[in-house]
Amino acid sequence: MSPSPAAPASAAATSANEALAPVAPDRRVFQWHDHASLWFSLGVGLLVMQVGAYLMPALGTQEALVAIVAGSIVGAGLLGWVAKLGADSGLASAGLMHAVYGRTFAGLPILLNIVQLVGWGTFELVVMRDATVAIGRQSGAMAGAHWPVLATLLWGGVVMLLISGSMVQLVRKLIARVALPLVVLSLLWLSWQFLSLAQAQGLEALWMRKGEGGMGMLPALDLVVAMPISWLPLVADYARHGRSGGAALRGTWAGYALANMWCYALGVLVALTLPSQDLVQALLLAQGGLIALSLILIDEVDNAYGDAYSGAVSAHSLLPRWSVRRWGLGVAVVCTALALVLPMHSLEPFLLLLSSVFVPLFGVILGRLAFGADAAALVARAPAVQAVPVAIWLAGVAVYHLAPKVAADAGSALPALAFSLVLAWATRPRAAALASAA
Repeated sequence: MSPSPAAPASAAATSANEALAPVAPDRRVFQWHDHASLWFSLGVGLLVMQVGAYLMPALGTQEALVAIVAGSIVGAGLLGWVAKLGADSGLASAGLMHAVYGRTFAGLPILLNIVQLVGWGTFELVVMRDATVAIGRQSGAMAGAHWPVLATLLWGGVVMLLISGSMVQLVRKLIARVALPLVVLSLLWLSWQFLSLAQAQGLEALWMRKGEGGMGMLPALDLVVAMPISWLPLVADYARHGRSGGAALRGTWAGYALANMWCYALGVLVALTLPSQDLVQALLLAQGGLIALSLILIDEVDNAYGDAYSGAVSAHSLLPRWSVRRWGLGVAVVCTALALVLPMHSLEPFLLLLSSVFVPLFGVILGRLAFGADAAALVARAPAVQAVPVAIWLAGVAVYHLAPKVAADAGSALPALAFSLVLAWATRPRAAALASAA
């Protein structure tokens, strides 16, 4: 029997590399409010609140809030800038890496990105599991030793279920219409409860509280910027579905900045009023904290989903025979399995170390692509290796790790980002050179 005429087309579609091809204009449906709701939702998380609590007691209350506002504006602005690149070009993060670093060398940062996304996806499942068990024990429903395993499998199963559907529909319907209102209500409730507690303890005294030292303003700014910057390798995977670059920039910037400020500030407020090593337990002590924390926990699912989906897009760019959906299910399974066996809290420093390579990586991408370059055209004619961007990236990684040793108060992320962005911009090919190469 001769093969069906549809078979070759089907095989071609299966092996087509969706990550390296621009999204078709008719599939770009996200408007600014879709970007804003997605990134507000992704910006809310228990981990963000915990990092906010780390600012205390080293900083004074007013110093901490200045660092939170300034760091959120800068960090979310960078996130929005990369979102604009994704929306303008229609390319995923893997495509942007190909355009800047070359089609062969780009495989290295893409592979590192997959490793970090699997790591952070696993870490999110661990955070969700621990919070679920804490909530269950608070309510008296989870007393046995088997509950952590069941909670891990539960949340892993939820991520697999979500990853099997449409990302676009998930963002436009589930997140925007259901998850976002619930998480805003939970944040409002927790904010009200802890502000009331602060009022009872003496709001003016807490507001005028001085820091104990041990952290300068620039390292604190670095700590706040760290959260939005950690999403840089993911943002284009979603923004490429946007109708315009300007809307992607504004929506991503506004949504993430607001969420980052709110969660960091709430973490500071919790640390001021109920100092505790366990943020979840502190939140549970608030009146109605059980319900509010449960709603935030449900919203935390989209963070794990985001890691799995972007990991799938990156993996698909390397091995397009598997669809993004199939890769997504595989990544979710791996994250769930690792969450069952790895001591993730002890692996957090490794994940932060791995994340350090992406700050200068995207500094170079912004310096090369954000000033009028046609990223989609560059992907089509990319050589195997772009030597100059590679060298700047590696030098930027060195700056990231050396800056605190040379100037202890300078931080790491901002110096490395500024170094790589400015140097990449200064060495970018001019329009005439690009035209002659074409």
